Amino acid sequence: MPKMKTKSAAAKRFKVTGTGKLMKMKAYKSHILTKKTTKRKRNLRKATEIDKSNLAPMKKILPYS
Repeated sequence: MPKMKTKSAAAKRFKVTGTGKLMKMKAYKSHILTKKTTKRKRNLRKATEIDKSNLAPMKKILPYS
């Protein structure tokens, strides 16, 4: 059976931790930053874990994660 292909778009956006959790960077940090508070922008820097409801389809898209 041939190897499964990883979706390259997903591979660029999600990282797998050592325990198998999928991490992603938060949205709303790319432009129009002047009206956002410093605290809000600081909190958007951190990576966050993917929601459990999205985990099954993401594991299908990233087969070797």
